[in-house]
Amino acid sequence: MLRKVLIGVAAAAAVLALALVGFIGFAVQGLPNYEELAKYEPPVTTRVYAGDGSLIAEFAREQRVFVPIEAIPDRVKNAFLSAEDKGFYEHGGIDLQGLARATAVNILSIFTGDRMQGASTITQQVAKNMLLTSDRTITRKVKEAFLAQRIEKAFTKDRILELYLNEIYLGQRAYGVAAAALNYFNKPLDELTIAQAAYLGALPKGPANYNPVRNKERAITRRNWVIDRMAENGFITPEEAEAAKKEDLVVTDRLQGAQFVVSAHFVEELRRSIAAQYGEKKLYDDGLSIRSTLDPRLQVAAARALRIGLDQYDRRHGWRGPIDRFDLDGDVLAALTQIGPKAGADAPASFSALDKEFGKRMEKIAEPPGASGWEKGVVIAVAPKKVSVVYQIDATSIARGALKRADLAPEDLDWVAQGAKRDKKRALAVGTIIYVQEMKTGKLALRQVPDVEGAILAMDAQTGRVLAMVGGYSFDQSQYNRATQARRQPGSAFKSFVYAAALDYGLTPATLVEDAPFALKQADGTMWTPENYTKEFFGATTLRQGLEKSRNLMTIRLAYEMGMDRVFKYGRDLDVYAPDSLPKCDTAEACSGFLSYALGAGETTLMRMVKGYATFVNGGKRVEPTFIDRIQDRTGKTVYKHDQRACPTCNGPWAGGAPPELPDNRAQILDPITAYQITSMLEGVVDRGTGTVIKTVGKPLAGKTGTTNDYKDAWFVGFSSASQPDGTVKNRDPLPDLVVGVWVGFDKPKSMGEGESGGRLAAPIFRDFMAEALDGIAPTPFRRPSGVRIVRVDANTGLLPGPETTSIIEEAFRPDTEPVRDGAAPFVFGQGSSMNPNGLGDLAGLITSDDSGMAPPVPGQPGTTPATGPARPPVQQGADGIY
Repeated sequence: MLRKVLIGVAAAAAVLALALVGFIGFAVQGLPNYEELAKYEPPVTTRVYAGDGSLIAEFAREQRVFVPIEAIPDRVKNAFLSAEDKGFYEHGGIDLQGLARATAVNILSIFTGDRMQGASTITQQVAKNMLLTSDRTITRKVKEAFLAQRIEKAFTKDRILELYLNEIYLGQRAYGVAAAALNYFNKPLDELTIAQAAYLGALPKGPANYNPVRNKERAITRRNWVIDRMAENGFITPEEAEAAKKEDLVVTDRLQGAQFVVSAHFVEELRRSIAAQYGEKKLYDDGLSIRSTLDPRLQVAAARALRIGLDQYDRRHGWRGPIDRFDLDGDVLAALTQIGPKAGADAPASFSALDKEFGKRMEKIAEPPGASGWEKGVVIAVAPKKVSVVYQIDATSIARGALKRADLAPEDLDWVAQGAKRDKKRALAVGTIIYVQEMKTGKLALRQVPDVEGAILAMDAQTGRVLAMVGGYSFDQSQYNRATQARRQPGSAFKSFVYAAALDYGLTPATLVEDAPFALKQADGTMWTPENYTKEFFGATTLRQGLEKSRNLMTIRLAYEMGMDRVFKYGRDLDVYAPDSLPKCDTAEACSGFLSYALGAGETTLMRMVKGYATFVNGGKRVEPTFIDRIQDRTGKTVYKHDQRACPTCNGPWAGGAPPELPDNRAQILDPITAYQITSMLEGVVDRGTGTVIKTVGKPLAGKTGTTNDYKDAWFVGFSSASQPDGTVKNRDPLPDLVVGVWVGFDKPKSMGEGESGGRLAAPIFRDFMAEALDGIAPTPFRRPSGVRIVRVDANTGLLPGPETTSIIEEAFRPDTEPVRDGAAPFVFGQGSSMNPNGLGDLAGLITSDDSGMAPPVPGQPGTTPATGPARPPVQQGADGIY
């Protein structure tokens, strides 16, 4: 009987053994090729750096910075070994003692309900993470064990640990220890403390379980457990362990500072460019190192100037009402009213339990614009001259009792009252939700996100390097980039190019041009009668004053005399207009129906306008805007460089003396003297014209305002000269020729209100930016090319000064074009016949003037003379009356 039992047991054991062998044989079939680990090239984070080398962005599907094992400090390695596999350097891939211990604990846990333990070694985790799935099955565990033993035979222990420490997911978007050190503590590995290294070592078991914000106590407990294991294993002393456990767990989000938030439009533009050129896989997986052109100081200044300008406009146009309204029940309101003036002061201990729903509702309210310093608040009391607000409200603050309370500033109460007069729904009441910002006075400033939008772009005029760009009020609220994507009418900001064409046509800044009524009969028989912004006429006026004062009628006459085909050519050659945005015409006659384009009726982008204005200050050279200086692959090899000029001596030894000379291969697209004359005239815009608000900067600046029909668009585009630091600000870098453009308007074009012109809206933003950009920079006049003659002339007549002269200016002339005393009457362009022998011929019958410089009135058309002669194509009416 016993023999039969033994035979039966033996047979069963044999069957089980055969089944086990069969199962193992089945499980290990098709094992991944572990030799692939020798060619391991994990996805690595692409990092974007500003021009000064500071990090501004990262692109990755898996945020990882690969670090060789030799560069990983022992402190970090020991933390992970203590937490995950203290016998790593002794076992052969499987820790049999650890497996037995875990098995015993897990059998007991079936009865106790405790969490089961794992027994995977670091080698097994490498096999699972890099070659297998995370399925919790016996089959996967068998494959994992066999693969671990094969990996141990094929690779050194250090190589296995290197793979593990660079591959493991540690939460906070971080793969690998180097990325985790940066994402949690904003430190390289060699700067981590014992406590910080131990915290990273605690994370493989479940990063979400030990989140340092949501589960801080649990995270510290787990970290301290790792510290104790490090001490037990002799990696640190007991004294070091005790000191490390007393250290608080403080993490930082390194990509949430002001310079990262305000650079979002710039970074997105760069991202699109790289993805289009190299593909998204290379961008997100290949660990590119991208040196951008961004200047962080100028970027922050640009964002601040734009936001202040848009806020000021928005405030002028009234309070639009609260974000939302909540019905606060008695208990919630009672709890809110107990909040003191400081965070957590007098906060009721029961507040979190009292109203968890309230915190969740507040979290659904749109967050304030990034880097604004605004907070969400709820009104808890309203009196005739006092409104109390509880703010800094979210679920975390509620749980910690970290809410604050303060009163709105008195001037904001007046602002609200004015808005409530227009609409009672704009009034504040208990339960209304608003945005507020702390003031130094202890009061709260009431804030609202403007409906109006804007953009600002600053560029090195000599190289095309985009130094700062903000494409809207808040990237979080709108990713649309109004600096590069929005095509809008530039208005009078385009006149500078018309006047450049006129100078090349043979005029001088002192040439008199008729500023008188203009009427053009269109093909449909109607009359086109543009006006000056002031609706006045000033007679014969110098070309300089026409640009400084932005005279529409003078500009129209110039364009009509020269022919719009010439104006379009300048618009194309200077790349102000995309070819598809201009009418298809190539003769003066065919293009004459599009005179309103001379006043900026075409559509272009802010970047194109900035590029065009760069031509004036850089001496007439073509530059291409760029956001990228250089791109390197993960090995450090340069795969792209914006500056393609050859410099054979740049990398050679240097023993002092002059720097290497680089060729200037930029195309000359505008005569240097013409470029300087326009620059000088645009200086006059700031000194005497429509941009005088900018004079307060106190540095040589030039530029042009632009305002479109019905105040739909406001522009200012201008520039400064390359300058050196003046020594008043520490560590200030020199500035290049800086060309800056500002645009303001609604995304869906509509009037911004009477008087909201480029001089009132865009120019102050330009001023504020330039004031900050040029702080600590020495005033430097614009460079004058050779051949320019500077002559003192009568500012009003353009002639040499005489007894009746009341104002004298220094004017820039091309050689042999300066005025002389010959006794002849001054020539007035646009009065009589055309100067252009190939133009439209005699205009005496088309545009007439009497001796006073004013066109005689005609019945039905006061102040104008109807045009005669052949019918012309209808003038485009989209922007007649553009200023």
